[in-house]
Amino acid sequence: MAVGDPRSPLVGSQLHDRETLVSEGGMALLVENGIVAKFDDSQSLESEFSVDSDVDSRIDVKGKAIIPGFVDSHTHLLWSGDRSNEMRLRQSGLTYQEIAQQGGGIRKTVNATRSSSSGELFESGKARLQRAVDFGTTSIECKSGYGLSTETELRLLDIVNRIREDSDINIHSTWLGAHDFPSDLPPSQYLEELLSEQMPAIIEQGFSDWVDVFCEPGWYSLDQTELIVRAATDAGLPSRLHVDEFVDGGGLSLAAELGSASGDHVGHSSDDARAKAAGAGTMQTFLPGTPYVLGKQLELPLQKCLDEDWQFSLATDFNPNCRSLSIPFVGSLATHRMGISPIAALAAVTRNPATSLLRSEQDLVSGSIRVGGKADFVILNGDDVDCWCQMSGDNPVMQTIASGAIVSS
Repeated sequence: MAVGDPRSPLVGSQLHDRETLVSEGGMALLVENGIVAKFDDSQSLESEFSVDSDVDSRIDVKGKAIIPGFVDSHTHLLWSGDRSNEMRLRQSGLTYQEIAQQGGGIRKTVNATRSSSSGELFESGKARLQRAVDFGTTSIECKSGYGLSTETELRLLDIVNRIREDSDINIHSTWLGAHDFPSDLPPSQYLEELLSEQMPAIIEQGFSDWVDVFCEPGWYSLDQTELIVRAATDAGLPSRLHVDEFVDGGGLSLAAELGSASGDHVGHSSDDARAKAAGAGTMQTFLPGTPYVLGKQLELPLQKCLDEDWQFSLATDFNPNCRSLSIPFVGSLATHRMGISPIAALAAVTRNPATSLLRSEQDLVSGSIRVGGKADFVILNGDDVDCWCQMSGDNPVMQTIASGAIVSS
């Protein structure tokens, strides 16, 4: 059950406090209008709500563990094309940057995405979203970024919004027009398009909750990132940023200075930048699936964050290279390969990322199970909470519940 202020992330020893975070068995939840109305022992609730009482449905989980629905706070849901050939290019010695310079990477996906119809993108997005739900995700952030033109970026965000309207789960939309520079415009001209044409159109459209920038040497510089983020913030669009994925480029430090909700990737950020982000309330979001598929060592400083009381989250980074929407797989990497406890990893894919997606005091908070909170939770295929991330290659989720409705079974 939730402890403390659900709008604040858990840090340090709070993430290991099983006595507080994990309830004993034999408990039951009462859900009314998509909200958890009561949490009590099963016998008490069964006595209060007898068989002939006005209850629409009952679910007997038969002793299985229940956990909060997963919050995947970093995904690239909409794109077309296939970049499977890039694995052999990496194995031949080419870097991510070199593959991009040879016409692969983001720009290859942009070309395929621009050529796809809205109907094709909508259907693939819906299918991918259902896969995420099947793996227990009840809240997800979806970025644009494979359009790199005003027309296609608007189209991608419109499709995300259509999927949101047709979905039972929580979908957060992010404009990532500054994902790369398109091949058909000089960088300076595209930067001007982002500021004077694309951003006003995105804000007028009204579908995007956030702005994001790929702030990395060779892509968007610190100065360019700051220019875009400050303009977006002034127009009412808060930020979450891609930073320090390949080197320590100062991106996380900038994210903290700009008040960004999250700095994502952050594999190479300095300790000073991590402390600065913690002080500014900027979430460090680690994406271990990405270095995994790129064949890199999983040396993300999760334990350092625990030791220093720095807030952090984990997410999938679903994209054309990292084609997994399984939060349980992310948890497996964190526990099996980086040594943090299953309960700490669970908070990093539920409570903590949920706090980074809040935009106002009126937002209903997901990511925890508590009376008065959204009835977003997962029934596991095991009776121990820790099994959520211990079934590598298999799905530990028996049922996914979003706003009190069964969305996957």
